[in-house]
Amino acid sequence: MKVDEIEEAIIRFTQNGIPLTTSPFKDLAESLGLSEEEIVERIKGMQEKGIIRRFGASIGHRDIGIVANAMCIWNVPDEHVEEIGNIMASFAEVTHCYERPRRPGWDYNLFTMVHSYTRADCEIVADRISQVTGIKDYRLLFSEREFKKTGVRL
Repeated sequence: MKVDEIEEAIIRFTQNGIPLTTSPFKDLAESLGLSEEEIVERIKGMQEKGIIRRFGASIGHRDIGIVANAMCIWNVPDEHVEEIGNIMASFAEVTHCYERPRRPGWDYNLFTMVHSYTRADCEIVADRISQVTGIKDYRLLFSEREFKKTGVRL
């Protein structure tokens, strides 16, 4: 899909994060000789055309002290995955909840991601989930290192 110069400038400006201010598009608008309202309208138009699929926010959780990240892996009876998965996903501490196929030698089929300030906090959350769901066969796999996550860039 072809973009014009203004659309390209908007993409380049937004792809690395939008300033956390009351007027995040002001500098960009001024540099392009446009108003902030025109920038916002262009962004809406780019979304309608499918040039921009979504705007999302992500918090640098390590930057705010959330350094314990646990992938909780669960052995859930297949016939109860939907029900148990919905319960697990309802916990505020769970940011992701996925069903995955079992593999030879790997009994775990439901995965939840929990972020917290300490490993002990993650263990407490997993224990609460276990108590509520009755699923006792689980493990916590803690992140050792974070690799930078980025979206598509121009």
